[in-house]
Amino acid sequence: QVTAKTAFLFILPQYNVSVPTADGELVQYHYGLKDLVTILFYIFIAIILHAVVQEYALDKINRRLHLSKVKHSKFNESGQLVAFHLTSVIWCLYVVVTEGYISNPRSLWENYPHVYLPYQVKFFYLCQLAYWLHALPELYFQKVRKEEIPRQLRCITLYLLHIAGAYLLNLTRLGLILLLLQYLAEFFFHMARLVYFTDENNEKLFNVWAVVFVVTRLFTLTLYILVIGFGLPRVESQALDPERGNFFSFLFNNILFRMSVLLLVCLFQASVMWRFIHFQLRRWREYWQEQSSRKRAAAAGTKQQTKLLKRDSGYHENGVVKAENGTSPRTKKLKSP
Repeated sequence: QVTAKTAFLFILPQYNVSVPTADGELVQYHYGLKDLVTILFYIFIAIILHAVVQEYALDKINRRLHLSKVKHSKFNESGQLVAFHLTSVIWCLYVVVTEGYISNPRSLWENYPHVYLPYQVKFFYLCQLAYWLHALPELYFQKVRKEEIPRQLRCITLYLLHIAGAYLLNLTRLGLILLLLQYLAEFFFHMARLVYFTDENNEKLFNVWAVVFVVTRLFTLTLYILVIGFGLPRVESQALDPERGNFFSFLFNNILFRMSVLLLVCLFQASVMWRFIHFQLRRWREYWQEQSSRKRAAAAGTKQQTKLLKRDSGYHENGVVKAENGTSPRTKKLKSP
């Protein structure tokens, strides 16, 4: 029994409490320091799953494609993230649907702070933190190029700040919807990269990703305005109460603070959209340059082939017109007998 209790500490979420409801009692969870032990266990699980996907899927595909070192590294990165994002989108969608966060948008801010979490919500957050923490040692295990390390570190840090912030500040419901939108766009982007590496002429999935990216950005901005601008200021408990998990809802009662936060959110989303538009313009410019160079090369090849055909057929040679068999087109005069 001693070992079983220790094993449960690593495997199962801790800090469960019985919350009275109209139908009886409901077991829910809150966070604490013991969550670090559970996260550590699932970090090792994530490393093992990462190695399985790499060994039995990505390496076998790489041997067939014969990619360069740069493309090989990007292919591995996108392959791992496609598997993770697809799993996370399905899991997150299941959680938000079963918990009623989509059918009832008011639940995103009603009864804030959301200190007590359902089992599946807490377990989802613990696994998400474990995955992005496992990505740090994977930079060494995967021998990522030095040029790529700053970009990947920035991406990992942003995800960890978002997930840990939503978890610790009791904004888990809002965080779930935002993660669902973000992971959906990222899935299409990395899937498009995988298709592009297998066939460089196939870029149709990038267009699908562009549409999904714009739609998810609009939904994200709308969600921020709805929750921060209208939802949290109407919360009944507006007093600062860290013991109950109410950290900053009282700040949103101040219209100046609320407008400042919304302005920062809009500026951040605008910067993301600007980078996206710049990326699309550069991609389209490279595409049209490639198409025009191919047309010029094809036209030059056609002209060269025409010249060779004319030379081989004997139409012109040293300025003298000849027949196809190389003889002169003039009729020979027959000698009189």
